[in-house]
Amino acid sequence: MDSINFKDLLKERGYKLTPQRQAVLDIIIEHNGEHLSTEEIYALVKEKYPDIGLATVYRTLLLLDDMDLVYKLDFDDGLSRYELNNKNEDHRHHHLICLNCSKVLEVQEDLLDTLEEQILTKNKFKVTDHRVKFYGYCEHCSEKE
Repeated sequence: MDSINFKDLLKERGYKLTPQRQAVLDIIIEHNGEHLSTEEIYALVKEKYPDIGLATVYRTLLLLDDMDLVYKLDFDDGLSRYELNNKNEDHRHHHLICLNCSKVLEVQEDLLDTLEEQILTKNKFKVTDHRVKFYGYCEHCSEKE
């Protein structure tokens, strides 16, 4: 997502491209695949813009989610996390969530293609997207036990 495209998208919705909005998007792009929480994004943006407020980051993330530029994710840990919306993906990828250290890993393969075909055939229901979360223990936490 380049800043010109982002600026045009904001303008279409009646918003201006502020340095703070650009900084929030830049952080998400720079940390693509890391599933950052609002507070983590805030801390990273604050390094460049020390005067930015947490409320500004919250509002910007809501705007980015509303504009479909980022996905808001819930991993049942009490935090909202965000990742870049990669429009080139047919579906969102699956997530592996460690119950011990809360590490989040991505599974890039779409494991449900066959199931979606069966649903279409048997139920005449075309699946356009799905969200799958697997809970367990990462390699590091499994080795400790």
